[in-house]
Amino acid sequence: MNKGFWEAKLVPVGLGFIVFFIDQLVKSYVTASMQLGQSIPVIKDYFYITYVLNPGAAFGLFANQRIMFIIVAVALCAGLVYFRRQLAKESLMMKYGVSLLASGAVGNLFDRLQNGLVVDFFDFRVWPVFNIADVAICVGAALIIIDIFVRRNENDTDLQG
Repeated sequence: MNKGFWEAKLVPVGLGFIVFFIDQLVKSYVTASMQLGQSIPVIKDYFYITYVLNPGAAFGLFANQRIMFIIVAVALCAGLVYFRRQLAKESLMMKYGVSLLASGAVGNLFDRLQNGLVVDFFDFRVWPVFNIADVAICVGAALIIIDIFVRRNENDTDLQG
């Protein structure tokens, strides 16, 4: 297999599986070793590991919309399957962004299907508690947006001469 195949197809997919696996592994550890609501200081006054169950989306947004989140995550996965050939032609940044976004969505979907709530644990005390899947969703969305703007600017430059 050539280098392009690895970069274009296997690495983004592998990244998604790794993020999903680490997210689920850490969530399992937190739920097995901590009491709900327990908070362990990592950097006192700044960063804690706090075990909470989140009924909402990333960072606690849109609480108690479980069915909507399940539908959105399933639709995202179905869209990825449907558009996989188009996605294969996209830039690496877009592929990594989509992979991270999807792995985060599936990680939180897995929690919702298991118990109706999402396990969160990163607590900076100035922001709602969140998890690895939430980070993957945000970083993935940011990469997608950056890629779209970079390509738009490249196209605008090409059109100008």
